[in-house]
Amino acid sequence: MESKKSIIQSAVSTLELEAAAILNVAKNINDDFEKVVSTILQSEGRVIVTGIGKSAIIAQKIVATFNSTGTPAIFMHAADAIHGDLGMIQLNDTIICLSKSGNTPEIKVLAPLLKSAGNKLIGMVGDLNSFLAQQADLVLNASVEKEACPHNLAPTTSTTAQLALGDALAICLLECRKFNESDFAKYHPGGSLGKKLYLKARDLALTNEKPSIKPSASVKEVLIEISKNRLGAVAVIDDENSILGVITDGDIRRMLENNGNIATLKAEDIMGRNPKSIQHDALAVEALELIKINNITQLLVLDQNTYFGIIHLHDLLNEGIV
Repeated sequence: MESKKSIIQSAVSTLELEAAAILNVAKNINDDFEKVVSTILQSEGRVIVTGIGKSAIIAQKIVATFNSTGTPAIFMHAADAIHGDLGMIQLNDTIICLSKSGNTPEIKVLAPLLKSAGNKLIGMVGDLNSFLAQQADLVLNASVEKEACPHNLAPTTSTTAQLALGDALAICLLECRKFNESDFAKYHPGGSLGKKLYLKARDLALTNEKPSIKPSASVKEVLIEISKNRLGAVAVIDDENSILGVITDGDIRRMLENNGNIATLKAEDIMGRNPKSIQHDALAVEALELIKINNITQLLVLDQNTYFGIIHLHDLLNEGIV
């Protein structure tokens, strides 16, 4: 059984080796890298990313990153390619082939077939003298000194280098395309990430009732309106639907504590006169920030200067925004 100290040392050593490998890959970025980016940008087709073994797994992740950042891509397993999947490649597609050695049997069979179709072949390879490097139109140098595996066998450092190089490509392409947050939201509509990018304050407010009351309303009417809508607040509005104030559960408690006779009180006597609000077209994540900063649970939503609705902290929790 390894000691706690040796386990920690092993983990740190692995991470340091892989970090050093990424830094070395950065030193190898050259004109070919720029040409790869330009080739993909100018292409009217997709990027086909292929590999075998652990490189195939990294290829799938690179494809996922490309697709989510505005570069259409498809994964093609190198072994399956020579058994029918070559049919997925179209005339204008650019192909990136990942291989540490660049000399595996599948790659040796596949590379000439890819070249014969006239597509641009980019090799992401760990050996610049390999078969793949010689066949490729452009080469991305993913060479590493050694694997993190103590036997220098299990692909670890080499796959980390491939992954980092793929990320570098994706981000360069993203920046060249001026791919922004709005574009990102189109490709990430699901989950909390997507919602932070596209969900608006109005989307949440429209799911709630729209509690409101006039400034002359009695305390009884205020209590009924707050209880009926279960939002813990009611907006006080004038005849033009402009907000004059807000009454919350907290305001009701303070009213009961500070007044012996509430029979003569009106809504305008107990309302907060400077309620926190947000425009209906603002992002829901901005509403969350306002709620956090002001330590409140409800936020009024406006359409210009008129009352649109209310957002409750629970709405944001339910959407996974928090």
